[in-house]
Amino acid sequence: MSKCWFVSRHAGAREWLERQGWTVDRQVAHLDPEQVGAGDVVYGTLPVHLAAELCARGAQYHHLILDLPAEARGCELSADELERFGARLVRFHCEAVRSGDAG
Repeated sequence: MSKCWFVSRHAGAREWLERQGWTVDRQVAHLDPEQVGAGDVVYGTLPVHLAAELCARGAQYHHLILDLPAEARGCELSADELERFGARLVRFHCEAVRSGDAG
């Protein structure tokens, strides 16, 4: 059975997600891609190499995007602030094209 994951350590992000009507099975601060299976859905803000690994495993990845001004970076944000900064989930499909090659 597929699972829905939310990768975040921020309470405001979880509250924002719930306000949008999204439900999750598991919230984790750090995701081990080995735990994610085909058909799983992952919400969060992950580095591109991890997003690519999830997609290669057959999972969906939805990136949490914010339009943050410089002064808000690194701050703990509330659900209201996330809304004010245009929080949204956008599905991405990532794929590693080459490995170990700069060109």
